[in-house]
Amino acid sequence: MNTVKTNNAQLTSSNDKKVLTVIALLSVAIPVVVAILFFLPKSGESNVDVSYLPALHAILNSLTAIALLVGYYNIRKGNIKGHRASMLTAFGLSSIFLVSYVTYHFLGDRTVFGGDGALKYIYYFILLTHIVLAIAIVPLVLLSVYFGITNQLVRHRRISKWTFPIWLYVAVTGVLVYLLISPYYT
Repeated sequence: MNTVKTNNAQLTSSNDKKVLTVIALLSVAIPVVVAILFFLPKSGESNVDVSYLPALHAILNSLTAIALLVGYYNIRKGNIKGHRASMLTAFGLSSIFLVSYVTYHFLGDRTVFGGDGALKYIYYFILLTHIVLAIAIVPLVLLSVYFGITNQLVRHRRISKWTFPIWLYVAVTGVLVYLLISPYYT
C-alpha cells in the first residue's frame, strides 16, 4: 500500500513538474510575445478591419469581472460546481481576450491617449498598474486553474487569495482604460 502511495506521489510530483514548467514558460512567453507585437513596426495598411476589437476587449473584461465575482460568491456559499464553472468561464473569456488583444495589436493602429491635466495622470497610473499586474496575473491564473482542476485545494487556496483580487483589478482596469482612451480611436 505504501508503495502505491509513494508511486502516486511521485507521479503527481512528476506531472506537477511538467505542468509547472509549461506554466513558467507561458508566463514568460505570453508577455514577451505581446510586447514584441505591440512594439513591432507595422508593415503598411492591413486589409483586416480590427477597429471593433477594443470595444470587444472591454466587453470581455467586463464579463470576466462578472464571472470572477460570481465565482467568488459561489465559493463563499460552498457551491463548488458553480465556483468551478464561473472560474473556468473567466479563464475562457480571458483567453479569448488575449488572442483578440494580440490580433488587434498585430494588425491595428496604435492609439495615443489625448487627454491632459489630472485625467492624463489618472489614465497613465491606471494603464501602468494594469499592464504590470496583467503580466503578473498570467502565472497566478494558470497556477490557480491547474491546482483547482487537479484538486490540489490547499495549493489552490494559497495562490487564489492573490489571484482573485489581482485578476479582478486587471479586468476592471481594462474596461477603465478602454473608456478613457476610446474617444481617441480613429
